[in-house]
Amino acid sequence: MITSASNAPWPLDCAVRDLESAGLPSPSVVRFKLFTLDHRLVRGRLGTLCEGDASAVRRAMGTLFGGG
Repeated sequence: MITSASNAPWPLDCAVRDLESAGLPSPSVVRFKLFTLDHRLVRGRLGTLCEGDASAVRRAMGTLFGGG
């Protein structure tokens, strides 16, 4: 999930550095949190993580799942 960077930090949070590409209005982090969300609640797509941010998320996922 993506949440405000002003929230208390969690392990493996990845800062979103390119807010414009991601379509985000304020400092944010990608946070690894497992939950379900009914697809009808998804309102649309804001943007896309730039390659640098996406790479940081992939590295953190590798750490989370024991591959990095």
